[in-house]
Amino acid sequence: MREVAPEDVIFSFADAQIRAIGIASSHAYESPKPLEFGETGAYWDRIGWRVDVNFHPLRLPIRPAEHMAILQPLLPERYAPLRPNGAGLQNLYLTKLPEVFAAALVDLLGAEARALILGHRVANEPLHAPATGLVEWEEHVLDQVKSDISVPETQRLALVLARRGQGVFKQRVMTIERRCRVTGVENAEHLRASHSKPWRDSTNEERLDGENGLLLTPSIDHLFDRGFIGFGDDGTLLVSPVAHADSLRRMGVDSARSTHVGSFSQGQRRYLEFHRENVLLMSRFLEHL
Repeated sequence: MREVAPEDVIFSFADAQIRAIGIASSHAYESPKPLEFGETGAYWDRIGWRVDVNFHPLRLPIRPAEHMAILQPLLPERYAPLRPNGAGLQNLYLTKLPEVFAAALVDLLGAEARALILGHRVANEPLHAPATGLVEWEEHVLDQVKSDISVPETQRLALVLARRGQGVFKQRVMTIERRCRVTGVENAEHLRASHSKPWRDSTNEERLDGENGLLLTPSIDHLFDRGFIGFGDDGTLLVSPVAHADSLRRMGVDSARSTHVGSFSQGQRRYLEFHRENVLLMSRFLEHL
């Protein structure tokens, strides 16, 4: 999921048929397991990954099992989407397809699939739509915090302000940090206290822990929060390969050169590890080990 990027093509395989083609309209972002899933996927974590996709049902779906003479030689050795007989794999939710295999599927699906993939017919919703599910989730968590009468009112206010990188949380971060780690901006008025372990994932204690924060300018805060950049324990700036290099450059991040942003405390490193493992977007081109 974390390797998906906007405009990636996704083939929907259900009931032994390829019944729809989708175009990804977002990178992966954290999201709770949908309530309508019930006990389905009970082994999933409560918090998982979501990708927004504009799906287009196909008028003429195909059964891969009827075309395995063409498809079977093109199956990858690892993480194949189908068995050699054309049956699906229940334990495989999403996998990257070799280009030759995807091209063969498109040829079998015909003109409708080619038109969709070439951009002549795309679902109604625009690409690059904002990750509304993430916003809705955060608003839901925020409402829970606001209405939790077991938490003193002053602490509830501090937790609400911490979501925006302000208040007590920012004061505590400023006892550790002095400037934006990437741009060097020092004026506190232009800086946000950005959570390394996102506010939505943190406990109330972690939401106000100064070591769970970095001072960042708003644009860098956005890149960090959405997983386009991260930081290594040694202070190396990490840039996600799915990030748009020109946009990053305009925001003050040069992905073409190595950048060191300084050392971190042990507590900061613990939170940054969570960010690398759960927020930083992975490359679509990583080799499976």
